[in-house]
Amino acid sequence: MLTRLLVGCSLMAICVIIHAGGLTWALGRLREAAMPSGFWPSTGLFVVVALWIVLLHLVEISLWAVVYVSNGAMPDLSSALYFSAVTYTTTGYGDVVLPREWRLDGAMEALTGILMCGWSTGFFFAIVSRLYGSQPTRTRP
Repeated sequence: MLTRLLVGCSLMAICVIIHAGGLTWALGRLREAAMPSGFWPSTGLFVVVALWIVLLHLVEISLWAVVYVSNGAMPDLSSALYFSAVTYTTTGYGDVVLPREWRLDGAMEALTGILMCGWSTGFFFAIVSRLYGSQPTRTRP
């Protein structure tokens, strides 16, 4: 059980590193760029930021899946990716499950997913706040 806890904590730490690196990189690019104005340019920025955040999550999900497959907890990468995505997002269908000795890692993945999704939401909100906070408010005549 201690080994499983150490594996789960290590994977969580790696996910935090991936997320921190990815969001820091994105923030650097956003600081260099002028904030767009207008509906379509702003929407384009939101789409790009959302795609980047989803890509970070997919990398993290894939990390968990590779560990499951390489340690024999899942039969193949396809099943492991599916299980990992469902667990990380806390959807939890229950049609694919880990062996008993790996269940603590599944719970650790779910907690990691909650944390990373919350962090992503905060980052996205910061971008929206920066975009709309930098624009002067319009008053009605």
